[in-house]
Amino acid sequence: MIERLLEKIVIDNLDKGKAIIIIGPRQVGKTTLVNQIREKIKRKTILFNCDEIATKNALTQPSINQIKDLIQGYDLVIIDEAQRVRNIGLTLKLMVDNFRDKQLVVTGSSALELSDSIIEPLTGRKFEYRLYPFSINELKGSFGMFEESKLLYKRLIYGAYPDVINFPGQETEVLNNLTTSYLYKDVFAYQEIRKTELVGHLLKALAAQVSSEISYNEIAQLLGSDPATIKRYIELLEKAYVVFRLNSFSRNIRTELRKSRKLYFYDNGIRNAILGNFNSIDTRQDIGQLWENYLISERVKYLHYEKIYAQQFFWRTKQQQEIDYLEEIDGKLFIWEFKWNPKKRASFSKTFLNNYQVEEIKTINNENYWEFFK
Repeated sequence: MIERLLEKIVIDNLDKGKAIIIIGPRQVGKTTLVNQIREKIKRKTILFNCDEIATKNALTQPSINQIKDLIQGYDLVIIDEAQRVRNIGLTLKLMVDNFRDKQLVVTGSSALELSDSIIEPLTGRKFEYRLYPFSINELKGSFGMFEESKLLYKRLIYGAYPDVINFPGQETEVLNNLTTSYLYKDVFAYQEIRKTELVGHLLKALAAQVSSEISYNEIAQLLGSDPATIKRYIELLEKAYVVFRLNSFSRNIRTELRKSRKLYFYDNGIRNAILGNFNSIDTRQDIGQLWENYLISERVKYLHYEKIYAQQFFWRTKQQQEIDYLEEIDGKLFIWEFKWNPKKRASFSKTFLNNYQVEEIKTINNENYWEFFK
């Protein structure tokens, strides 16, 4: 069993009078995580699986007395796949406010419904965490740095979803099942999605443009749609934890791109499955894209689990000067360039360095990448 970094964070925040919300994409291991926590803390627990109709009915607008009947005698109350229950946030609020001796842990596979139905009712009453596919540090903890380093090529192609790691030799089958059956289920079920075929074409367009700036207008023209629909569908894919964005950094240089954006996938394997390309690294023309997506997605996990509150950006000017990745932490700037080949040297824009005070400058390649996650 690969130990999740989020496990200790959750355990450390039990019994503080707040609900603990764990969100993330489907099949990422949320139920396994709460069961691991349950085993470690050894408390009398009740688990509600909201995929079950009876559970959904019981948790939809219950009274305080009904809630009391449901959870009486239990110390830990786990509600799994909470987004399945209409107005679940109000039910959770009643639990937190009226049963302070109970610890409530809630999981959800999508922010589409959870954002509106839980965030507002539980304002000030929750700790919220995200669970991702396995991180490089979680895998290192299980396999060791040496072994994990040998698997870098495999991670770039197949990613790190739990079933990908747990079923070696079946990675392609697992990823194809994920991308056709599970990952977009919440997106397709959402009421604003009327063109499911368009979502598939959009995902392929985004997968092909990883690490490049995207234009809603250009994608709309490519797919025969309109920019407003493309923008809305991308936002839904972000809320379903399929992709995430980096915005452009700008402060005072006139030629900086101010409203530009790049999109990345949370997992390389998902990106490659969408493109139907699991070819080996030595035959790939997109190694630069794979490398950048891998590093930035892993950095997102690292920052979250280490509770480092950084704003993340890329930088580019109209003259094509650019920096791959920036973080701003407490007003301090840190910049990185990504090169797969350690023999290739990176040059950092003098325009940027002359206009901004930079705390740290580094190039990350396939020989020194571990330092990016320390």
